[in-house]
Amino acid sequence: MQPRIETLAGKKFIGKHISMCFADNKTFELWRSFMPRRKEIADTVGTNLYSIEVYPPLFFNAFNPKATFEKWAAVEVTALDNIPEGMDSITLPAGMYAVFIHKGRASDGPATYSYIFNNWLPHSNYVLDDRPHFAVMGDKYKNDDPLSEEELWIPVENK
Repeated sequence: MQPRIETLAGKKFIGKHISMCFADNKTFELWRSFMPRRKEIADTVGTNLYSIEVYPPLFFNAFNPKATFEKWAAVEVTALDNIPEGMDSITLPAGMYAVFIHKGRASDGPATYSYIFNNWLPHSNYVLDDRPHFAVMGDKYKNDDPLSEEELWIPVENK
């Protein structure tokens, strides 16, 4: 599984976020609270949904499943002028990303991430950058369907 390398110009998002850890995964709770309200967001770009993770510095240096990070359920927007009550905004800075295609069930995602961080990244010409990670769930995303596809954007910089 080889990624494509993309340079992101920066993006703006509106959505909901929650503090969580891998040992106490609250992803379902987050999306359950966001999805019924996503149509309240104005100035959206396309129909893709975004799962954004903001990890503290050095989070992956000594992986701890109980370490907390911020997870977002969001949509991309052109402006941050009209943020619905109970939602927030996040802006992703410009930078380079390794983009992987995860094919299969969402529940099989840990195996894909394991490959990325334990196999691909250490043998690549890149190191992890301290910027948000995100997944793009577009037309081919079908949640826990074996035919589902989503893009995993991992922030990288040259070694």
